[in-house]
Amino acid sequence: MAAYYERVMGTLGYHKGVECPGGVQFVNDEDGDAVWISPAKEGVPVAPGHYAWRAKSAEAVRAFYEAALDGGTDNGAPGPRDYHPGYYACFMLDPEGNNIEAVIHDYQA
Repeated sequence: MAAYYERVMGTLGYHKGVECPGGVQFVNDEDGDAVWISPAKEGVPVAPGHYAWRAKSAEAVRAFYEAALDGGTDNGAPGPRDYHPGYYACFMLDPEGNNIEAVIHDYQA
């Protein structure tokens, strides 16, 4: 999962930080955001979740989507959504079944 997320999160400006047996940290130096990605524990059933990260542009959402396709599964191609005006996102299922999203909230067509 570390290689998958390194590629995917890189499209949003994150780079790999601390790595340990319990997971990998990805850091965005521009805004100071950090996230830990941890693998499912051996023998414990996976309970997939939904995780969203803010992108800076529609192009970044599309790059996230393309990177996530390598190992992930489409769960909603990049495009406007009707959640609120300006919502533009993509949705992917990562290799463990988590629904991951890249989103912008101020999209203008």
